[in-house]
Amino acid sequence: MIGKFFHTPGTKKFSITPRFWDPDKDERDERERRIKEELGIVDEKKDSNRPYRPNIKGQFRTGDGWARSSESARRAQNRRLIWIVLILALVLYLFFFSDFLA
Repeated sequence: MIGKFFHTPGTKKFSITPRFWDPDKDERDERERRIKEELGIVDEKKDSNRPYRPNIKGQFRTGDGWARSSESARRAQNRRLIWIVLILALVLYLFFFSDFLA
């Protein structure tokens, strides 16, 4: 147990090996690209000149909506703090000024 108390872990090394790489496929794709370029064949691009918009669930809210939720959260937090202070004050009052212990 005492040996583990003074043990400092060593550095962690990062090494990642690719899952799969097919050099033949890369060569085939490159050759296909060159042939299409020589023949003047143009691939339809998947991008339709629209700006990229990720489909993220729970995206940032607008400024107005964000402020409302923040304000309601702040009110709830203040209410909770007031209740805790009141309960603590009641407990301290009962502890110091009551005759429960006597």
